Amino acid sequence: MKDRKESRREWMERMLSLGAIAPIFPYQAALASSTFSSTPKTKWSAPGLFPGRVVEVEHNGSIVNGAFQREPVRDMLRRGMVELTGAPDWVAAWRMFVQPGEVIGLKLNPVSRPYVISSAETVQEIIVCLEAAGIKRKDIVVYDRYKQEFFEAGFDKWLPEGVRISWAADYYDTTQQKIEGYDLNHYMDMQLTLPGYDFSNDTARRSYAANFITKQVDKLINLPLLKHHQSAGLTIALKNLSHGLVNNVNRSHSSAELNSCGQFIPTAVAIPVIRNKTVLNICDAVKALYHGGPGLNPRKAKYVWEHKRMFFSTDPVAMDRIGWDQLDAKRAAMGMDPLAIARRDADSNFVRMQPEHVDIAGALGLGVADRKKIVHTQVRLA
Repeated sequence: MKDRKESRREWMERMLSLGAIAPIFPYQAALASSTFSSTPKTKWSAPGLFPGRVVEVEHNGSIVNGAFQREPVRDMLRRGMVELTGAPDWVAAWRMFVQPGEVIGLKLNPVSRPYVISSAETVQEIIVCLEAAGIKRKDIVVYDRYKQEFFEAGFDKWLPEGVRISWAADYYDTTQQKIEGYDLNHYMDMQLTLPGYDFSNDTARRSYAANFITKQVDKLINLPLLKHHQSAGLTIALKNLSHGLVNNVNRSHSSAELNSCGQFIPTAVAIPVIRNKTVLNICDAVKALYHGGPGLNPRKAKYVWEHKRMFFSTDPVAMDRIGWDQLDAKRAAMGMDPLAIARRDADSNFVRMQPEHVDIAGALGLGVADRKKIVHTQVRLA
């Protein structure tokens, strides 16, 4: 039988999946990009065990007078995992993702400190869950990219004894091309540099994955927050991975006019070592941010709201799609434009945000972006 000729559409989809060409979207410059990493795909690789499935758990008692409440947070975590997996109990649910002897990483987020950051109550309860599933504390590694931000957020003060910590660089710098702490065998190459840098220099054109994800852990649990972002539109599961696990990210949004987050985020998450080791996403949206993000100051604190929810998914694209909807709903309630058409103002300085990174990630096969194909389960505990 004669081989069927591959259609142009099939060829495009195959090239996108390989990272060989860049997707083209309205208002999005096409920048050639590719990824290199030898990490094998597994059944947990994004979009994971439950593609297109997002569980939302609400508990009105999860925060009182600005303080997270331990028992409601615990109940939300346990119920969310059971609803996501269909397991008979929360311990069985966690055992679907981790096994004794594995080293498990937790990716936190300190950027919007002190207003909206990873909470002690949530992270401590996740560690309890991991221990119940058979993971020893010495095999739990809590990470953020910058040591300075990790300690400024105070994460070290409440982590249980025995849990390890890790970072990729000691402090934030605007160039971000230092490669200590990063693995030269795992990277994304994108035809974009910071203005004024030599395009022929691999270090200026590439973003390398952190040693943390390539060498220190077997699996990663992504712990994003629900926040607005001035260049990306939103920062939830995808951006917590893309800008938290590689270097040289400032080139993606180096000025209010030079913004390529729409393509940078999906390309970075598509690096196989990131895509294949990230097995679960748990978004802490007990407190959230609908404008002015990601970095906050007292004037922008007015955009923080108590959303009193958590989201659970193995699919980072579907999680971001649902989160995008909820940010837009809150913005509408406050008389603000949706993220896709909002323009710059005093607290959001980019000419145009690029929330379409969610749809581009869907086109790359990282998850389900079509709202009509997402199963969104909502649970209210109190």
